[in-house]
Amino acid sequence: MEQLMLGDITVDVVQKDIKNVHLSVYPPTGRVRIAAPLRMNLDTIRIYAISKLSWIKQQQTKFREQPRETPREYLNKEGHYYLGKRYLLTIIERDAPPQIKLRHSTIELYVRPDTEAQKRKDILESWYRERLKELAPSIIEKWEDKMSVSLNEFQVKKMKTKWGTCNCDAKNMLGNYLWSISQIRCSMI
Repeated sequence: MEQLMLGDITVDVVQKDIKNVHLSVYPPTGRVRIAAPLRMNLDTIRIYAISKLSWIKQQQTKFREQPRETPREYLNKEGHYYLGKRYLLTIIERDAPPQIKLRHSTIELYVRPDTEAQKRKDILESWYRERLKELAPSIIEKWEDKMSVSLNEFQVKKMKTKWGTCNCDAKNMLGNYLWSISQIRCSMI
């Protein structure tokens, strides 16, 4: 991987066997990456990046101005989202297998005594994944009818920068369970 400097902006350049140039600005810091065809030389890529400089700066500014959530610690009274609604996490220690119950305005996380934060996180993420797998078929069916399309396969995966992806040729869809289940609105179902 090579890097270009455009003033105070560093651009990571990856050349690979592709047809078109792909420019991306990634949250939360506004890291810039260009994927370019092997046939393009670095000077051409630099000129392309310079032509997109105002867009790059606009995206970086947008990311910097976005409110950021503090990192989750998986402690009592911490806010977590499910179906677009904020719930307070309640940790209940007991000597039994992990379990999660949704109560009025709380997510009750039942764990063994002295369960570490990473394990609590894993349990909650697994629960989110299972909820999306339960909710997705009815949402997909609704939109298949409205759009006159059909889906062969739906998978759930944790992704850092996307809500999901779709392969139109194979009719496959991949959903990001962390974003989807925490933000999806009940009205969509």
